[in-house]
Amino acid sequence: MADEGSSKGRGAPPPRYGDPFQSFRTEMDRLFENFLSGVPQLAGFRQGVPAGHGLTPSLDVKETDKELVVKAELPGIDEKDLQLTVHNGQLRISGEKKSEKSEEHENYYVKERNFGSFTRTIPLPDTIDEDKVEATFDNGVLTVTLAKKDDHIKPQKKIEIKSGQIST
Repeated sequence: MADEGSSKGRGAPPPRYGDPFQSFRTEMDRLFENFLSGVPQLAGFRQGVPAGHGLTPSLDVKETDKELVVKAELPGIDEKDLQLTVHNGQLRISGEKKSEKSEEHENYYVKERNFGSFTRTIPLPDTIDEDKVEATFDNGVLTVTLAKKDDHIKPQKKIEIKSGQIST
């Protein structure tokens, strides 16, 4: 009878439940690494290029009195491969990442292509004016500025604090 803990230490991390494709990717990466380890010159080729990782952009969201600013980190993605939409109270950022790496030596040639797509949807508050949206893309960072509706922008009101003395 097999010990439940006997599979530990074999190099493959446990599958992530809820994402069947992640466990498939992990297993394929493990098989590919095992194959490449038999050829010393190729053993380190895939390092730093894990399949399927890094496609979902990290987001920073900042809200001020006048606007909502969303920043998405998209390294290695071209501006032409991005789509940005605002509709029905949602901001949708989607895109596709493509990369190619090749290595040629005297006795072998390796060429790898990686590609994948992502979509991030951010629900927006009712205060956003969907007609006043601006976006810039600079050095792999997408910045989306969404203005708030004029009727929702109110000046800050200072409230006087009264003494806690009770009159009798």
